[in-house]
Amino acid sequence: MARPAFWKVDRPEEEGSRLIHLDRDRALVEAAQADPARFEALYRKYLAQVFNYAFYELRDHHDAEDVTERTFLAALTNLGRFEERARPVDGDGASTFKVWLFQIARNAIAERRRRTQRHRETVLEAATNVPATVDLEGDAARNDDAAAAWRAVSRLPGDRRRAIVLRFVDEMTTAEIAGILGRSEGAVRVLIHRALRGVARDLDDPTR
Repeated sequence: MARPAFWKVDRPEEEGSRLIHLDRDRALVEAAQADPARFEALYRKYLAQVFNYAFYELRDHHDAEDVTERTFLAALTNLGRFEERARPVDGDGASTFKVWLFQIARNAIAERRRRTQRHRETVLEAATNVPATVDLEGDAARNDDAAAAWRAVSRLPGDRRRAIVLRFVDEMTTAEIAGILGRSEGAVRVLIHRALRGVARDLDDPTR
């Protein structure tokens, strides 16, 4: 029987109940820890999301591929050390496989930038390099308004841009984004709110 995504825990010393998140990938992780050959299921599940995240950060197809490969290699190598940590909704210290994987990807992206010291391409230039099999912005590239919106996203400050991409491209929850960016969920909500306001102002600017 499949386990639920969270448990409701009652604590006598506190009023009410608190929700404790559990890792939806627990069974896949445990299988891969017992037999590394079964890591392929996790690889297939998150390949596109990790590549998308790396591409939106680096704006280069080959750099994104390199980061993706390094991320999964590091995850496979260190999978035996991974430990799931549940936590209350607004607490600290959560760790699911997905959050852990994207933390590795974030570090790999930072290392790639340090090694290459390249200037990022603009979204408009990068759109021509998007591989057809992934189709990151397929419809956006064919729609002037959507393309303008993604150009506005590319101009956002670092964590605001990352929060928007993780939320609306990789469809992550605020809890997952908080774990990846090392911020509280409240701070992530503020980042997303301010990012959306920034994009709206950018789109209203006739000089853009």
